[in-house]
Amino acid sequence: MSAYLIAKWMHVLGGTVLFGTGMGIAWYQWVITRSKDVRAIRIVTERTVLADWIFTTPAVVLQPVTGLALLHLTGYPARSPWILWSIALYILAGACWLPVVWLQLRMRALAREADARGTALPARFWRAARIWSWLGVPAFSALVAVYWLMIARP
Repeated sequence: MSAYLIAKWMHVLGGTVLFGTGMGIAWYQWVITRSKDVRAIRIVTERTVLADWIFTTPAVVLQPVTGLALLHLTGYPARSPWILWSIALYILAGACWLPVVWLQLRMRALAREADARGTALPARFWRAARIWSWLGVPAFSALVAVYWLMIARP
């Protein structure tokens, strides 16, 4: 198998993992949060943090590495508008994701504490959950646009 095919396969796989894990995490966290079941929220929030470390983080690193390799191997000009837009949108998604990681850690801690004490989730949890949800909108939109740019190469 050629270096190009390996890099392309890894780039597509990384994008799929990044997008798929992000959607899965977002869906389950959003749905379970609406249940207001503290124990269930604690469990899902713990698994959300774990999934981000196991799947999302490596994919976040893999994407620019394989993208740069593909640029080199294909000879596409790095200043092509579709590449520059892809990079900008990827950075936007990352700028949304970094605070989301911090919010997930905070939400996990608050859910653990509430579950251990047998109390309701505090207002700080709900505020973090709202911000977490809203940060997902531009991140998701940016990644959808990157997918389109990678396929269409306008």
